[in-house]
Amino acid sequence: MDDRGIREALDRHWKASDANDFEAEHAIYHEDAVLEYPQSGERIHGRHRIQSSRAAQPDRKHFEVRRISGSGDLWVTEYVLTYDGRPSYTVSIMEFRDGRVSRETQYFGDPFAPGSSRAQWVERMT
Repeated sequence: MDDRGIREALDRHWKASDANDFEAEHAIYHEDAVLEYPQSGERIHGRHRIQSSRAAQPDRKHFEVRRISGSGDLWVTEYVLTYDGRPSYTVSIMEFRDGRVSRETQYFGDPFAPGSSRAQWVERMT
């Protein structure tokens, strides 16, 4: 699959994620895919287990993709994942093999108050 095809697959994946369409969301993964959450120390092996773990999440969630970049077998998505109204700034690193995700690593960052020591140099983002 070329870069354009992967980008289209990623767009479908994130739209399905936001819609809680678990079948469509996980169509992008190889059967033997691995998902890692370094901050919690979790690793999930296999497309079915990844899908089951996400379907079991009780919280209401929303995905807002900010940027997707990559080429070849390595793609990064920056997005805001909001659970029950609480945003988490997230980075998903996906490694592809034969047009499907073979490994994904997700990092999460909670919002924090701006530092007063740098206020004179910053522009507030909305």
